[in-house]
Amino acid sequence: MRYVILCSLTLVLCTCAPPPNVEVITTTITISPAEYEDHLYGFWLGQCIANWTGLVTEMDKVGNVGEVQTGDFYTRDDWGGPDQPNIWSGDDISDISPTIDFVFADPDSLWGADDDTDIEYLYQHLLYTHETSTLTPEQIRDGWLRHIRQEEENYLWVSNQRALDLMGKGVLPPMTGDSSLNEHYAMIDAQLTTEIFGLFAPGRPDVALKMARLPIQTTARYEAQEIAEFYVIMHALAAHALAIEKGEEAEEPVDLTELVRWMADSARQHLTDSRYPARMYDFVRDRHAAGIPWEQARDEVYQRYQVESADGYDITAQNLYCNGCFAAGINFAASLVSLFYGEGDLKETIKIGTLCGWDSDNPTATWGGLLGFLLGKEGVETAFGRTFAERFNIHRTRQNFPNEGIDTFSEMARRGAEITERAIIFEIGGGTEMPMAAHPGAAWTIPLVDLPPPMPQQK
Repeated sequence: MRYVILCSLTLVLCTCAPPPNVEVITTTITISPAEYEDHLYGFWLGQCIANWTGLVTEMDKVGNVGEVQTGDFYTRDDWGGPDQPNIWSGDDISDISPTIDFVFADPDSLWGADDDTDIEYLYQHLLYTHETSTLTPEQIRDGWLRHIRQEEENYLWVSNQRALDLMGKGVLPPMTGDSSLNEHYAMIDAQLTTEIFGLFAPGRPDVALKMARLPIQTTARYEAQEIAEFYVIMHALAAHALAIEKGEEAEEPVDLTELVRWMADSARQHLTDSRYPARMYDFVRDRHAAGIPWEQARDEVYQRYQVESADGYDITAQNLYCNGCFAAGINFAASLVSLFYGEGDLKETIKIGTLCGWDSDNPTATWGGLLGFLLGKEGVETAFGRTFAERFNIHRTRQNFPNEGIDTFSEMARRGAEITERAIIFEIGGGTEMPMAAHPGAAWTIPLVDLPPPMPQQK
């Protein structure tokens, strides 16, 4: 059967084949703002569930190269079993959960911010309050200095911490991520702070990358920058996936496995073939296609990149603490294991990401947010068979936000939708029947273009 997309969300992606069973018939997306807002709610909800679940095993398993050795990696049999200590905790296990399992916030409680959600929240806040689609260096600097605590514990590490230190000395982005000033540009960087820019430019990776460029270069360069751009593109393409899923002429739903793979393969086009992110992508995708278990694929990733330093991934030669266990590269490879083997299933993707090793809350938060967006609020609740808290405490990790830092996913999604509408009108050149706030039944119309080539790498 072929599905013809003629609906409130219509699609095309010019540079690659659409998912199976879909006939592309137009070069325009038409989106309901109200529906998009619901999916932005799903983004925040899915990201928080995945982030807090991944935190249970964060840095428990990083391999056995160098002084920090953590024994065998987790396997699927460890799900539901006891948590083991991480590399910083001595003999203590996670204070979040004594067992490796999903972490939820009940409806009468609230979610706490973490470093995988709070900078994205900060960037959304800055875009909204400045009524802009592209932040200036001064706006980013002032926002970081106002909303991020200077003293520890401020939930910043490595490249992000170095960027903040440089801002405090008067250095503006993008120089805060320049390799000559920030030697940590590939460590805990933009890959966990900028995915949301893709959602602000639905169907238009080119515009999403333009909006995200300075925030990405605030902390990242070279391969780390490309990895962050890959995630931004994936999120921008989510509007296409929603269009396929919602097709009125479809007699049966399109498998999310195919949708996610299509989105990932499209984003792969942006990666430079000669660099290690592209080679990591191809390696993990090939291992999945070969039908080997995800644990074996993860072990092969570890052997290939952290032991053998293949494909130009030279972290081991740098003799870093824990063998660079929080580097952009190994996080990216681990995220691809959970993405491919999760096959579009939210719960399975989070499980694999949590058990995969290294900085496990990073990949889980990324894919939890993306899949949460694809499912929307109700879809996330249905996946877990329960409801959740919608309040969010940004002041757990950041400061100086309204209402003493207590927000809600509903309001966060509403503001995100307004930012999206502004980008559609002023950056994309799309149209709207009438302003969203004035008319809930309005529709956004978005012209589409080819996926852009990799951006020139600048210092």
